[in-house]
Amino acid sequence: MAMLILGLVLFLGVHSVRVFADGWRTRQIARLGEKGWKGLYSILSIAGFALLVWGFGLARQHPVLVWVPPMALRHLNALFTLVAFVLLAAAYVPGNAIKARLGHPMLAAVKLWAFGHLLAAGMLHDIVLFGAFLAWAVVDFMVSRRRDRAAGVRYPKGPASRTVLTVVVGVATWAAFAFWLHRLIVGVSPFG
Repeated sequence: MAMLILGLVLFLGVHSVRVFADGWRTRQIARLGEKGWKGLYSILSIAGFALLVWGFGLARQHPVLVWVPPMALRHLNALFTLVAFVLLAAAYVPGNAIKARLGHPMLAAVKLWAFGHLLAAGMLHDIVLFGAFLAWAVVDFMVSRRRDRAAGVRYPKGPASRTVLTVVVGVATWAAFAFWLHRLIVGVSPFG
């Protein structure tokens, strides 16, 4: 569990710099340059992610059951994850109405993904992983929305076809992940 926690602290810590130390971040970008900052940020993020994945794998070898979720929550998680994939697609498809409305659909996707997985998984390592991501995404989403409002940032809404494309890409990606990739990558089949 220690490696999982260390990975979470490093990965989410790096991704929280703008939330908790925006002034320091700005000074570091000025000192290191844009490319230097992005390089350091990327290296630390990859290291944190690697530790997180390794730590989660280690923690799964010594599971601690906290609760047994009812089967209905696994189905609810599938629905939450479907919506999360659409939100994730909204972060990348320009000019869609979802991004125009939410501003930060990737953070909304992480919140929904983590919440759904918290409902559907009852092991301690699951609760630590998904609980940490949920807490981080909730805080980052609120701070990012507040920062946008203060700066007058608006996300443009394009034609409806961009939103339709967002939904199609999100649903197709979810289907590939739910029915094939999740088992391949994570070792667990969401639908048994």
